[in-house]
Amino acid sequence: MLFCFTCNYTPQALQAMAKTTSNRADAARKLIEAAGGKVEGMYFTGADGGPGAMVIMDVEPKDAAAINALVSSTDLLTNQKMQRLYRPDEIQGLRARRNELAAHYSPPGQ
Repeated sequence: MLFCFTCNYTPQALQAMAKTTSNRADAARKLIEAAGGKVEGMYFTGADGGPGAMVIMDVEPKDAAAINALVSSTDLLTNQKMQRLYRPDEIQGLRARRNELAAHYSPPGQ
């Protein structure tokens, strides 16, 4: 399943990266592959609170949650967000399932 992880780097992280040649793309790839996943793309950003990153990965949901928890625990990132992404063919299946379940749902007030 596809997930998009976005974050901003803290000033401490930016200072540490300025002092070393740490390759964040390689670090992300190593972690995601260790979880059995694949990096679909990684981009660096400059908006929403300062320099940051966006990683699109194909991993199992439990591994996405574990990766999110691990990298968020370093205190070197802010504004972390993990979002499930859906491929067009998955949306067709979700719409079909929605229609199947509609008969079993009562909206609020009904």
